[in-house]
Amino acid sequence: MLAKTERNQETAAAKAGVDPKTARKYQRLGRLPSELPRGRRWRTRADGFAEAWEQVRELLEVNAGLEAKTVFEYLQRLTPGKFADGQLRTLQRRIKVWRATEGPAKEVFFSQRHEPGRLSASDFTQMAALGITIQGQSFPHLVYHWVLTYSNWEAGTVCFSESFESLSEGMQNALWELGKVPARHRTDRLSTAVNNMTNPAEFTDRYEALLRYYGLQGEKIQAGQAHENGDVEQRHYRFKQAVDQELMLRGSRDFGSQERYEEFLQSLFVRLNAGRQGRLREELAVMKELPERRLESCKCERVKVDCGSVIYADRNVYSVPSRLIGEQVEARLYLDRVEVWYGQQRVEVMPRLRGRHKYRVDYRHIIDWLVRKPGAFANYRYRDELFPTSRFRMAFDVLQERLGSGGSKEYLRILELAAKESEAKVDEALRVLLEDGEEALRAETVQAAMAMTSPALAAVVKVAAVDLRQFDELCGDREVWS
Repeated sequence: MLAKTERNQETAAAKAGVDPKTARKYQRLGRLPSELPRGRRWRTRADGFAEAWEQVRELLEVNAGLEAKTVFEYLQRLTPGKFADGQLRTLQRRIKVWRATEGPAKEVFFSQRHEPGRLSASDFTQMAALGITIQGQSFPHLVYHWVLTYSNWEAGTVCFSESFESLSEGMQNALWELGKVPARHRTDRLSTAVNNMTNPAEFTDRYEALLRYYGLQGEKIQAGQAHENGDVEQRHYRFKQAVDQELMLRGSRDFGSQERYEEFLQSLFVRLNAGRQGRLREELAVMKELPERRLESCKCERVKVDCGSVIYADRNVYSVPSRLIGEQVEARLYLDRVEVWYGQQRVEVMPRLRGRHKYRVDYRHIIDWLVRKPGAFANYRYRDELFPTSRFRMAFDVLQERLGSGGSKEYLRILELAAKESEAKVDEALRVLLEDGEEALRAETVQAAMAMTSPALAAVVKVAAVDLRQFDELCGDREVWS
């Protein structure tokens, strides 16, 4: 009757509470559902697993995680020739029904109601699978990912380890970009970045101080329960999927520098956040204000400069100027750099090493004493750090082959030129001398070649002035502008 009174079949079917396809079927047959023959409710063939079912049930009750295929292959081994491969689907259906009617209860996930401005969440995510390179070189890194759970507004910072410095820098970058502070912040159990390893039930003092400074109340999930931080875990997937798509559009996964790559990520975050402004405004309206300034995102260590003119900071080795030998200095370890301070003055800045038990020795810090003690160079523990480029290494090998033990002394004189004059000029001079012949390679010839070689960067590009009369001659006397 509804089909006659309503405008179309879809409206009539909706009012009748049936699918439009089902309604069309009944109209085509010209019969009511009650007039159609009922489908059969009995088996049409013998149950091939009737005898083995009790055994299958016992296996599933002991370990409900067993897959139907595993059970089927076990039955085939137990009774060879009884079960054909085509019966696997039958067993899969029976086990599926058993799990739904008699099997163990499944874990229930409870969707949460998010309130504006209440909760933010963060975690580190690995980016290795995306194949990012910098100037053709592999770029292993992570992104510290920060998300507001109500609006899904997100921000990220490139980092290289799950350290507290990375967390602090990333969190503060997100908060200052947002311009406000939510009420709570949730993380997973970030090992040494968040947890106090001597007392896993407590946050570290540094993390507590960071939260306290911004007025945030900290939360952390249970061990091994990543779904409890599901908001940021889901955003990890969506974010990396978006990065992958943008890289495909870009046509290359290689970047000229880390800065260019970071700009690429930040522009992507801007686009991702563009559609969240409405809900974000709701959050900003109820959030707290930021403090007057950022907190320092560094770890400070008081260390002594040893007799080798090196310091040991965060289980890595860094060289410092030799005049500081024997002095106590402060090493400030940031996300990407290490600063050395003495007497309230910054005396050295160097890139921070990634990992542990690594070393970075700058030849400029120790070259004066190496020239005086050339015999120490042969077995110096950090000798490999004293070859700034591959040409310096090639020059050392040539000198060793020609002069034997005297090659080290000659090489150190060349390295001294690089420290006091210009590493780039010395490298260019070595290129010229190595191409001309190995016999001419000495400190004196390198110095002479430096005077004769013009640095590549000094090239001046001259652009000739454009003669506009040529344009007039090309167009003739015609009026070209209206």
